[in-house]
Amino acid sequence: MDTVHPLIQEKAFTAKDHSKVVLRPVHLQDAEEIVISVESIIKQGSSIQKERARTVEEEQAFIIEMTSKDNMYTVVEVNGLVKGIARVIRGELTMKRHTGLFRTWLHEDTQGKGIGKQIMDYTLTWCRLHQLHKLCLTVFDSNKIAKSLYEKYGFVTEGVQKDQVYINDVYHDEVFMAYFFKGKGESDQ
Repeated sequence: MDTVHPLIQEKAFTAKDHSKVVLRPVHLQDAEEIVISVESIIKQGSSIQKERARTVEEEQAFIIEMTSKDNMYTVVEVNGLVKGIARVIRGELTMKRHTGLFRTWLHEDTQGKGIGKQIMDYTLTWCRLHQLHKLCLTVFDSNKIAKSLYEKYGFVTEGVQKDQVYINDVYHDEVFMAYFFKGKGESDQ
């Protein structure tokens, strides 16, 4: 069940360090590399909102679920290896179908290379093509680089949950942010 949504295809580019990067819809065979990257990120103690990686079988089931619900699940392939993902999970209820929840992570060795900006461009394009009105996300207040990137793209803070997460013996706030797309025929940036 490898499906590629006809509205969005691959995006290939060269990162700041000259790595070859491809953003593309996920395939079932990506599950193992996704799991390996997540396990590595968890071991490094990075602020990923997972305590354990899925099994390969669980990841494959998740891929099937995401694609069957017309959600965005994109892999970040760096020099041929899956080193990150980006997802938009659309609201399931009719009254919330105009919204999406954005989640992303990049392996530490791929950060700071301009890939995050490309992910945002790709994601916002996907959202426009799927006629979303609002894209939501959460970010830890300690992740200044990500928060700054989101603000540069036009995300606004909707709320803050104080001391929401506890990482490496320190409490951190979780910031709720959203991007609002304009109506038809209008530019949102």
